[in-house]
Amino acid sequence: MTAPHPFSPDPASATLALADAAALQALELRAKGCTACKLRPGCTQVVVADGNPQARLVIIGEGPGGDEDRLGRPFVGRAGQLMDKILAAVNLTRADTYITNIVKCRPPGNRAPEPDETQICTELWLEPQLALLRPQIILSLGNTPTQYLLGTRQGITRIRGSWHPFRRDTWTHDALLMPMFHPAYLLRNESRAAGGPKSLTWRDIREVAAVLRGEKEPEGLVKPEPADMVGQPGLF
Repeated sequence: MTAPHPFSPDPASATLALADAAALQALELRAKGCTACKLRPGCTQVVVADGNPQARLVIIGEGPGGDEDRLGRPFVGRAGQLMDKILAAVNLTRADTYITNIVKCRPPGNRAPEPDETQICTELWLEPQLALLRPQIILSLGNTPTQYLLGTRQGITRIRGSWHPFRRDTWTHDALLMPMFHPAYLLRNESRAAGGPKSLTWRDIREVAAVLRGEKEPEGLVKPEPADMVGQPGLF
């Protein structure tokens, strides 16, 4: 008998995911026609998601770039190619993940999404996506998704590599979230020196893979920030 792929969803999760498959497909189709915020007129198309809706690992970036806007898939440019290599280093492929972004339309000049754009797009599309996906682990790549999902102003260099409990009030399950450097940041920081961004990313993705496989428990779960700290600026 062939052993199951270590990153395949367990039978119970697969049953739930299949039950929601039609709803997720319909949601993605509606998202492709979205004109709710000011980003839509300046891009070619709405870039919703890529990968496997039944995957236990969900990857969330900031927003589409030029290649993504042209091809209609997230993470297909240079940063996406590097992300594929990072996943491959721990025997993961796109088929083992579901990949999306905070905003589904390319911001002008690849700038960071503005607060109103983030609020509209996450309320309409990202939050419903996550509710249907029921991920076990979420990777937030870079400042924008990390700060939104965790309700923090801490910067990615301070918070990356740490495990955070994650759930929403309407969810019936719990997830784990780990912030990681965005691959675009790694492309700007080529050093492989110990303690550098690439070295830390290698540590982080191995940790994620081990927890996903059930080889270890997540260590050092970080408690949510006190309410009076959320919104305070963090540079690093």
